[in-house]
Amino acid sequence: MSDVVNDAQPLSGAPAPSRLATARLPRWAPLGIAVGAIVVGFGVGAAAGWKSHIQWGLLALFLFVAGSYAITARVEGRRQAKDRVATSLIWASFILAVIPLYSLVQTTISKGSKALDGTFLTHSMNNVLTIQPGGGVYHAIIGTLEQVAIATAIAAPIGILTAIYLVEYGVGRLARWVTFFVDVMTGVPSIVAGLFILSVWFEATGQAPHEGFAGSLALTILMLPVVVRSTEEMLKLVPNELREASLALGVPKWRTITKVVIPTAVGGITTGVMLAVARIAGESAPIALLVFGSDVINNNPFQGPQSSLPYYIYQQYTNGNDPSYNRAWSAALVLIAFVMILNALARAIARWKAPKTGR
Repeated sequence: MSDVVNDAQPLSGAPAPSRLATARLPRWAPLGIAVGAIVVGFGVGAAAGWKSHIQWGLLALFLFVAGSYAITARVEGRRQAKDRVATSLIWASFILAVIPLYSLVQTTISKGSKALDGTFLTHSMNNVLTIQPGGGVYHAIIGTLEQVAIATAIAAPIGILTAIYLVEYGVGRLARWVTFFVDVMTGVPSIVAGLFILSVWFEATGQAPHEGFAGSLALTILMLPVVVRSTEEMLKLVPNELREASLALGVPKWRTITKVVIPTAVGGITTGVMLAVARIAGESAPIALLVFGSDVINNNPFQGPQSSLPYYIYQQYTNGNDPSYNRAWSAALVLIAFVMILNALARAIARWKAPKTGR
C-alpha cells in the first residue's frame, strides 16, 4: 500500500472547492468608492486652496477610477478590474457630458427669468428704448414660427421623397451621387447657405432680399439633409419580409411603399422631421444675412424685414446694457423651451406610432 496521498483528493470526504467561486465586491462598492473619492478629492482641493471646483471634481474623478481598479484588482482580479475601469470611464464620460448641459440650462433659467413674464411674450420692441426695461419677444416668436414652418413645408416632402428613392429605387450612379451630395450638405455651414440664397436672389431679382421667405429658403437647405438621412435610416429598419409579402400578393411597388413601408416607419420619420426643425430653429446667420431684424410685428413673411428668436438674442446682447441683456437671456430661455417642446413632441409621436407587439 502506498503512503503517498493524492493532493487532489479532498480530505475527510469534503467536496473540492469550485474554481468558479471567487470573491466578489458588494453591489454598493461602486457607490462607496465614488463617495470616498468625492470626499478625498474635495478635501485635498480645499486643503490645497484650489479655487476652481472643476479641479476638485477632476481629482475626485481620477481617484474614483484609480480606486475602482485598485480595489477590484485586489478582491476580484485584474480582469474584473479592467471591466470595472471601463464601466467607470463610461459613467465619468456621461457625467462630464451632463454637467455643461445642466450648467447651461441652470444659467439660462436663472438669468432668463428676470424679464420673462406675460408682457414679454405678448409685446414687441416697437417704440421701446433699448436702454430701458420693457418690450417683448412676440414679433420674434412670430418670425421664427413662420420661417421654420415654411422651411419645413418645403424640406420635409422633398427630403422624404429623396429618402424613399434612395432606399426603394436607388441603384447605380445617380443614387451614389445623391448620397454623396446629401453627405456634403450635412456639413455645410449656415452662413454658406445664406450666401447661396443671397446670390441666387440677387441674380433673379437684381436686389438683396429683405423678407422672411428668403431666410426660410436658407433654412430649407440646412434642414433637407437631416430629413433625408433620418428618413433613410427609418425606412431601412422596415423588415424586408413586409415588402416581400405585399409584393407576393400582387400589390404594385408604389402601393407597397405608401400602404406598408411608410405607415410602418411613420413614427421615426416624424421624429426625424421634428429634430430637423429643432436643428434650424436656432440658426441666426442666414436670418441676419437675408431677413435683417425688425422691432415691429410683421405677420407677412413675403414682404419686409422680419425678426426671429436667434437674431433677437444677438440684437439685444449687442446693445450692451442691462435691460437688453435681460431680454436676451429671456429670449434664449424661450428658444430653449421651444426646442425642448419639439423634442418632447417627437418622442411622444415616436412612442405613439411605434409598432405594437403582440402579447
